[in-house]
Amino acid sequence: MSMTRLSAIRTAMIACFALALSACGINSVPEKQEAAKAAWANVQSAYQRRADLVPNLVASVKAAAQSETTILTNVTNARARATSINVTTDDLSNPAEFKKFQDAQNQLTQALGQLRTVVENYPQLQSQARFADLMTALEGSENRIDTARVRYNEAVQDYNTTIRTFPDAIGAKLIHGAKPMVPFEASAGAQNAPNVNFGDMGAQPAPAPAMPGANDNATATPSATATSATN
Repeated sequence: MSMTRLSAIRTAMIACFALALSACGINSVPEKQEAAKAAWANVQSAYQRRADLVPNLVASVKAAAQSETTILTNVTNARARATSINVTTDDLSNPAEFKKFQDAQNQLTQALGQLRTVVENYPQLQSQARFADLMTALEGSENRIDTARVRYNEAVQDYNTTIRTFPDAIGAKLIHGAKPMVPFEASAGAQNAPNVNFGDMGAQPAPAPAMPGANDNATATPSATATSATN
């Protein structure tokens, strides 16, 4: 057999071997894992953006609603809990740690919903431009969180499907030791962004108490199935 023929056979065997490795998840598993990790980073960024807004929001409400100390304390404490739990990419396959993170964020979401109720009772607060800007930023943050969570779940589903299906499952188990990642799960409305009520912020300051129904045109943030962010 000529050297040229042997070289051709060797090249073909190498190509077949590389193709087989690729088909067994050698490359696809880490690629999809990294995609899920990148999506998680966007989730963390969106949640951090919301957390950064809370101190100024609480301070604005406190100046106009000093009697609402319980609600304001709940928001402050919920923010502290949410920012104290740091889920690394290694924890994305740990259901217990992931649940701690999600529960803490849900508590902050609920606390912000309570704060919204307080805001509705103080028309003079709603008329302040600074407060209006903060509420607009909060709505944008909730939209970003919603979108980031959806995209993270999509990336996790893609990764989890890959490591469980043949032939990628071979490389996932034998070479990468891959474990399923944990997606976000809906829970009794806790996953919904808090409703942001802008009331009559766009109108001139009212000289008299608001008439019944003045806040009927409140704008609500999208549900957890939204696929794109605004603001």
